[in-house]
Amino acid sequence: MTTADLPASFETDLIGIATEVGDWIKKQQRKLELDDIELKGHNDLVSYVDKTAESMLTERLHELLPAGFLTEEEVTVDTDDELVWVIDPLDGTTNFVHGLPVFSVSIALKYRSEYLAGVVSIPTTEENFSAIKGKGAKLNSKPISVSKNHELKGALIATGFPYHDFGLLDEYLELLKKFILSSRGVRRMGSAAIDLAYTAAGHFDGFYEYGLNEWDVAAGSLILQEAGGTVSSWKNDHQFVSEKSILATNGSIHLESLRLIQSVFD
Repeated sequence: MTTADLPASFETDLIGIATEVGDWIKKQQRKLELDDIELKGHNDLVSYVDKTAESMLTERLHELLPAGFLTEEEVTVDTDDELVWVIDPLDGTTNFVHGLPVFSVSIALKYRSEYLAGVVSIPTTEENFSAIKGKGAKLNSKPISVSKNHELKGALIATGFPYHDFGLLDEYLELLKKFILSSRGVRRMGSAAIDLAYTAAGHFDGFYEYGLNEWDVAAGSLILQEAGGTVSSWKNDHQFVSEKSILATNGSIHLESLRLIQSVFD
């Protein structure tokens, strides 16, 4: 399957589904109670909102295009389907639970090992980032591109902190210090999908993190690449999903950022 096999309205339909579910999620934030929150693991929160949003997404996406599913809450880790929806119904659950407006809906369509389409929708800001492979990246249907910054010293960098795997915490904090000293600043949004989308739009010049799952980065990585950016693992290969380490930049600061990472994680 290629993008040529997708209907002409596919990107618009995908944004519509993400927006519909995102609007429902936003309304639930005002109703959420402490009793609605479950603990999947240390600092790993889930609520009826995550689960219901995932059910809504799988139903609507199946209607749009029947395929397998790789999802966060059902945690489908393997599927025989060549065509797979990779979805995170609520990326930034901890932000959501604490009343912060920084969370997103992330949807990607994968054929074999290739992402064909992706949407990252931010309900609270009404920002819908989207991409179809080979056709560029968009924000609310308008083309976007990565920043033109060529040096790390003038870059604004995004990252995420580990929330349950603390085995490399000391090294990670050392790396954070190096990025703070080498860049204009470091930000932590709490949603990897938003970090990638904002790097695609040029708000951030780069993003790095380890320990992420495929549903965290699938849509955002495609959008970033279609916006002209570069995505790799910390070993500078394309296996950022399986290696659970990602560096996503505007391309111009990629090697400089990679050298900084590899000075700690060699």
